[in-house]
Amino acid sequence: MFRHKNLISDEERIRPYMMKASATSSARSVHPPDKGLNLPILSSRSQGWENILVEEFYQPPGQCEYQSDTEHAICVGLAAHPFRLLQVKGDRRHSSLYTKGDISVTPAGLPFLAQWDGNDHYLWIRLPLHFTQQVAQEAAEIDSEHVELLPEFRTRNRSIEQIGMMLLGELHNGGLAGRLYVESLANVLAVQLLRNYSATQPRVSLYSGGLSDHQLQRVIDYINDYLAEEIKLSDLAELLGMSQFHFSHLFKQSMGIPPYQYVIQQRVERAKQFLKQTQISIAEVALLCGFNSHSHLSKWFRQLTGMTPKAYRVN
Repeated sequence: MFRHKNLISDEERIRPYMMKASATSSARSVHPPDKGLNLPILSSRSQGWENILVEEFYQPPGQCEYQSDTEHAICVGLAAHPFRLLQVKGDRRHSSLYTKGDISVTPAGLPFLAQWDGNDHYLWIRLPLHFTQQVAQEAAEIDSEHVELLPEFRTRNRSIEQIGMMLLGELHNGGLAGRLYVESLANVLAVQLLRNYSATQPRVSLYSGGLSDHQLQRVIDYINDYLAEEIKLSDLAELLGMSQFHFSHLFKQSMGIPPYQYVIQQRVERAKQFLKQTQISIAEVALLCGFNSHSHLSKWFRQLTGMTPKAYRVN
């Protein structure tokens, strides 16, 4: 839940909140910002992404409160100019300059209050608790019941920042790379959180050598059979009985590219066949190949072949 208030002018106005946070473990559910806070510029809610919510915000100077029992929150600073940010997480507080690339981590269940004195631009990422528990158990060899993320007020993590920028890029281009790409990023982000901000040090083994020929053929056959439908990373990993994180890593070792890129390449190759051998409309070709629209096909077709589907058919 978010509430917008006037700027805090003295410590007395924060102390009751800190006392309240330390005295209770109950948590409010998340609600959209009220009229005091700006709505997100962009949100992944309309994209249908699973196990991750990504939103971009611009906010004027102000204050907000937040708490969720069911989601971890990561804030990645995008503001070009530094500003003073006061944060209260549970019974701890921190005040410092905050600028582009700074990262804040708020674990599920922890009350969070923030007050800032400048225009803020940030990326707000939320991962469901059950998802991080699943990744912890499958990829990091941590009992899901013992997963505990630690709060961070202001830290730098190049990997998490890069993942955030990739997610932001996918928001801005309307989900061009597809859900398989976002699933991969969500898994890597969860592993990064567990590696760097977990109370229990995880053991994330990175297997080498890639997939066996038999495993690779099973995956390729599955992709070819379901190319016209939505292909999920979870389905591909389950096919081989391994975690999504490890599957992505081994697939890239075998093929030289991540699963989402391979799927896009195969969809473009199938589109080429339809364009050469049939006269059905390009919009129909797009749907038959797993793209969600004519424009979605055209963007990837041009990127991989250097020409539009129409030009390819004519030539």
